[in-house]
Amino acid sequence: MAIASPVKCHSSSPPPVLITAGVIASELGQPIHRVVRVLATRPWIKPAALAGRIRLFDRRAIEQVRAELVAIDRRRVPLGQGGAA
Repeated sequence: MAIASPVKCHSSSPPPVLITAGVIASELGQPIHRVVRVLATRPWIKPAALAGRIRLFDRRAIEQVRAELVAIDRRRVPLGQGGAA
């Protein structure tokens, strides 16, 4: 009885590079707590994969998080220009 040779799977594209919330925070120059909060409260920014409990995101997530942080900062009232006196 002959042993079959293993099936070789040739992928034409490299595997996707996935990143963590910490990498996103580092690339955006933001504190990690801001990035984690955006990722936790925006259901449309979905992880591309899970590694145990770690959520891994694709490169599109960086721009999505950046847009959300810009929107948050735009809504924020500058210090001394609002609120109760």
